[in-house]
Amino acid sequence: MDQSGVTTQTPKSPWGSAAPAAPACSLSEVMSEQLAKQLDEENAVFPALSDPAAELLLADEAPDTASDLMLAQMLQMQFDREFDDQLRREEKKFNGDSKVSISFENYRMVHPYDDSDSSEDEVDWQDTRHDPYRADKPQTTPRKGFTGKGKNITTKHDEVTCGRKNTARMDNFAPEVHVGDGLGMDLKLSNQVFNSLKRHCYSEQRRSARLHEKKEHSTAEQAVDPRTRLLMYKMVNAGVLENINGCISTGKESVVFHADGGSLEEQPVPDEVVLKVFKTTLNEFKNRDRYIKDDYRFKDRFSKLNPRKIIRLWAEKEMHNLGRMKKAEIPCPEVVLLKKHILVMSFIGKDHVPAPKLKDAMLNSEDLKNAYYQVLHMMQQLYQECNLVHADLSEYNMLWHEGKVWLIDVSQSVEPTHPHGLEFLFRDCRNVSTFFQKRGVSEAMSTYDLFNAVTGLNIPVGAKDEAEFMAEIMALEKRNEDHIQKRGKKTFPVTSEDGGPPLEPDADD
Repeated sequence: MDQSGVTTQTPKSPWGSAAPAAPACSLSEVMSEQLAKQLDEENAVFPALSDPAAELLLADEAPDTASDLMLAQMLQMQFDREFDDQLRREEKKFNGDSKVSISFENYRMVHPYDDSDSSEDEVDWQDTRHDPYRADKPQTTPRKGFTGKGKNITTKHDEVTCGRKNTARMDNFAPEVHVGDGLGMDLKLSNQVFNSLKRHCYSEQRRSARLHEKKEHSTAEQAVDPRTRLLMYKMVNAGVLENINGCISTGKESVVFHADGGSLEEQPVPDEVVLKVFKTTLNEFKNRDRYIKDDYRFKDRFSKLNPRKIIRLWAEKEMHNLGRMKKAEIPCPEVVLLKKHILVMSFIGKDHVPAPKLKDAMLNSEDLKNAYYQVLHMMQQLYQECNLVHADLSEYNMLWHEGKVWLIDVSQSVEPTHPHGLEFLFRDCRNVSTFFQKRGVSEAMSTYDLFNAVTGLNIPVGAKDEAEFMAEIMALEKRNEDHIQKRGKKTFPVTSEDGGPPLEPDADD
């Protein structure tokens, strides 16, 4: 076969026939204006190729981007929209499900968005700074004191104007005062109502401030203030206490906690101890200062102390009184440590269970009779050997443990030379006689006989008139006070003979 007769066939392109290649031209020709015009004419003759992106751009009627200002405005608009979306998400995350929400609208970029471009969640994002439902602020009265002319004059004392002003002023109340939704209505509060609300809000603010201060700086029921809590932590860290278990009793002037004992260098610490924390609230001590200000052992120191330090003096006084009672072998708690207004003593009870008070103890007739004679003997020892008067002796301050009566709470105990010492003793005798007589103890003496048995004064009872008996007691107190003043016995120095650990001055006082 002759190869010369075979013609070479070019494969057909599936994309159609290719356009003829443009003739080559030099750089100088490209830069000439004549060539540029020729190329524009050729482009106008040939139809332009269809471009989907260009068609979409024409369909959307894109704005003219020839101006740099228009491009900058479009970019800024897009940036502000993204910023507002992010701010909206932050606000939604911050508020959560709370009924009280915080708005970030003052931080957003406000632009006149088209309704077609805004999403569904942007509809709720409205500018409430121009809320049509917000109450209009009342018009201010000019300096001349009135507005209008003729019959339409409105002064600053107008009832409607003042009422609207008072309603608007409620917005200035404290946040904790709930004024309701009345600010959005056309309410009119009279001056009398507004002044009453204002005084009430002021008094409530002061009361809440006092309660907050009292809660922060005072020892309340079954709770301690931060300073007391710090002292208790220091005792645990120092090894004096192993741990503090909880509150076992509350009284008028103290709170008692149970704790496990640790160790001390000077003396052994019992396995179970109690912490008597004197309350730092001064309400109870304002009416009980006569127990200490007239006590000759502390009279000189009492006048030099502020009321808060007097509370520490109460703890010190109980420590010395317990030391006297321990020397006389009267059943009472043993003092372990004194730190400011915290007194650590031995625990009267067993296995974290405190001994019952005498009023709660279930005793038979024989035990009651035995308890009565024990109390009588302890009162005599307290008066004659310890030179003390309990001053608050009752079935509430006596415990029944291991078949014996134990005396507690002797912080208010005074010496018989106290100006009211015999009166306190007479009251103790009345409490003891009344309790045992009600329990059916036939051997219980009357109040007058018990007083004479304890003191040995043998005041004639006569017709047993309490007024006459008290008159004799007050006469004895008067003679005793005059005798003490003549001898110049105004203060008794507190020495270590009363027992208890030595006192160290507080570095922070």
